[in-house]
Amino acid sequence: MFSDRLIVGGVFAAGLAVLGYVAFGPFVTPVMAQEDGPGPNLIIDVAGEANGQVVIDLASDAAPNHVAQIVALAKQGQYDNVVFHRVIDGFMAQTGDVQFGKAQGDLSMAGMGGSSLADLGAEFSSLSFDRGVVGMARSADPNSANSQFFIMFAPAPHLDGQYTVVGRVIAGMDVVDAIKRGQGRNGEVSEPDVMVKVTVQE
Repeated sequence: MFSDRLIVGGVFAAGLAVLGYVAFGPFVTPVMAQEDGPGPNLIIDVAGEANGQVVIDLASDAAPNHVAQIVALAKQGQYDNVVFHRVIDGFMAQTGDVQFGKAQGDLSMAGMGGSSLADLGAEFSSLSFDRGVVGMARSADPNSANSQFFIMFAPAPHLDGQYTVVGRVIAGMDVVDAIKRGQGRNGEVSEPDVMVKVTVQE
């Protein structure tokens, strides 16, 4: 498991992040006001450099199994106090490591873990990785997503059809934009921002 999760932190962040940053750099395109879809909605209270609430409309029609797992973990309180362990300016903010990513804990392995639930089979769709879109992190195995997810700062079409889209930010993109950036080689964050509380609105 550990080596698989390490790929999420290495290949996903290092390889694709370079493309994302080179292509889009620090330029930020606005997210137009989004209508709330069928949901459910994931409500994330963020604290740190960013402070506020982010609302994600989960794409239950496009990725029903992934959404069901996210909802289950949120209802169990598993996402509470999980940090944004990898944040790359111009690309994405990654969080959701319920195993190794808890605030006030040892974060040296953050990004390598998952949850006690089973890994998920890919649910790729025609949805594009635009700004504000939320995708599931995984290892080199397409069927290895578990609990970690990432929110796009900018469009990244090279991710289309490679990662499962699980939703989109419909409120609080200004909070996402303020999440503390990483300074490490792969976007690792020192004293990262935290998802203090994550709840589900159905």
